[in-house]
Amino acid sequence: MGRVTMDWVWWVLAAIALGIVEVIVLDVVVLMLIGGALAGALAAALGAPGWLQVIIACVTAILLVLTLRPWVLRTLRRRVPLTETNAAAQVGRRAVVVADVSETGGRIKLVGEVWTARLDDDGLPGSPVLPVGTEVQVVRIDGATAVVAPVGAASAA
Repeated sequence: MGRVTMDWVWWVLAAIALGIVEVIVLDVVVLMLIGGALAGALAAALGAPGWLQVIIACVTAILLVLTLRPWVLRTLRRRVPLTETNAAAQVGRRAVVVADVSETGGRIKLVGEVWTARLDDDGLPGSPVLPVGTEVQVVRIDGATAVVAPVGAASAA
């Protein structure tokens, strides 16, 4: 090992900066990078050369991502229920047809917003068209289009 330098300070500053990023993005991967930075700081404090500090930091971060991250995510999911957001949160909600909806297109009013929609073709006989005013339920979101079924058919599925 080489002579002891103050390189460890830079690693600790990197860990603190990553800690700030973790608070902002709330992503468990950044926690693993902090672990790598702290391992680099320890290597620097023990006098390892710069190239070895980088290797130790990278290997530690990768090992943490591969081993510790899955366990942390499982533990978090058991304690905190997953809340769907954005488009995924719309699945299962009811809406009203504002422009006839068929298998090829149409429009619905969903939670105060007008969405493009198309009829879910699973289990519906023929090629029905849902007229304006029909109550529908969102079966899934396909890109920016809500795939819907009439309320009676959606609840039966």
